[in-house]
Amino acid sequence: MSQLAAESMQKQKMSAKEFTVLTAVLMSIVAISIDALLPALGMITQDLQMENPNKVQLLIGALFLGMASGQLIAGPLSDALGRKPVLYTGLFIYFIGTLVCFFAQSFEMLLAGRIIQGLGAAGPYISAVSLVRDQYEGREMAKVMSLVMMIFILVPALAPSLGELILLFTNWHGIFIMYGLYAIIILTWINFRLEETLKPEQRIPFTKAGFIAGFKEVISNKSTVSLTFCAGLMFGCLIGYISSAQQIFQVQFETGKLFSIYFGGLALLVGVSSLVNSKIVGRLGMHLISKRAFGIIILNSLIFLGVQSVFEVQLWMFLIFAGILFFCFGLLFGNINAMAMEPMGHVAGIAAAVIGAISSIMSNIVGTSIGQMYNNTLVPMTIAYILLCSLALALLYYAEKKTNQSKQAQTLANDHA
Repeated sequence: MSQLAAESMQKQKMSAKEFTVLTAVLMSIVAISIDALLPALGMITQDLQMENPNKVQLLIGALFLGMASGQLIAGPLSDALGRKPVLYTGLFIYFIGTLVCFFAQSFEMLLAGRIIQGLGAAGPYISAVSLVRDQYEGREMAKVMSLVMMIFILVPALAPSLGELILLFTNWHGIFIMYGLYAIIILTWINFRLEETLKPEQRIPFTKAGFIAGFKEVISNKSTVSLTFCAGLMFGCLIGYISSAQQIFQVQFETGKLFSIYFGGLALLVGVSSLVNSKIVGRLGMHLISKRAFGIIILNSLIFLGVQSVFEVQLWMFLIFAGILFFCFGLLFGNINAMAMEPMGHVAGIAAAVIGAISSIMSNIVGTSIGQMYNNTLVPMTIAYILLCSLALALLYYAEKKTNQSKQAQTLANDHA
């Protein structure tokens, strides 16, 4: 492509629809890095001669561990340098991690590569959240985030099938070739089409004092902290399911290659409910929808626990339980993130980093623990959902209380002024 043509493309302003799709694609690098690999976990277990089948689940947790660490760096840098430099750097690191995984000859080297991939993926993920916060706020932000999540969820719906397709022609190394190509495509897109959304006068110098000040501001906001913990517990439930999904479908229910169909179908429910949320959030509000969703998850899990104590669980029973669960998750994802970020517009990068890092560390610990408790039954997972979502609901009520108190205080201050 000529330089003149490249400059012409850069001058064309990105539409709202393209911005939404690009944001979803940036966030999806995490999802595709997890879900396309799921069909290959059994093959990796055999290829690397692993005795404990639960151990291979650590490849999921390793990526989240790297991402949690990377967010603390990517967030402040995105506030200091702008969103695009962090995107470029993150995608380059992700590509390096992909190469390490491709050439891995041991499980330890594969884990190291996954951690590096996670470090790199933090850049696109943090930048995506900050890009949206740069452009929108309040319920409009929740609406955009729901649309982003709706598009984003197509990736986990299709990624396992993509992984299965690759495995038809090659081994698990071929999936990492796809990851490398995916990163190159995103790099090309943002280079020619994405404009910098953080103006120079809005940038915050990357200093130790500035980071500490931003960190203190985030953790001193009780509503944001409560919602961050809430997000950590919610994502932990999801990671617990994802980590053991291959064993649940292919070992416990013996679905074979149909695993990707069942997994993708459930993921699509999250997209459907995200679309529903984008239509109703302006009328009902984020707090009400989120409280109802958590309540349904808890009730659904209690009923399913009772079913397991009486009957031998069949695949169709699990699909009903999981279908309700995933629909509710779709109502929660955009809302919880938007509510946590809403008071943090002036420090969006650092806030996204701190919120993302804390919730990722929490979700990684919680999700890995749930996955490692898998014992060829769904009882540990169901009990975990009841306990964790009950705690998350309590945190949501507490956050709502603190938000209302803050608004009342602000109203009184304005009246006195």
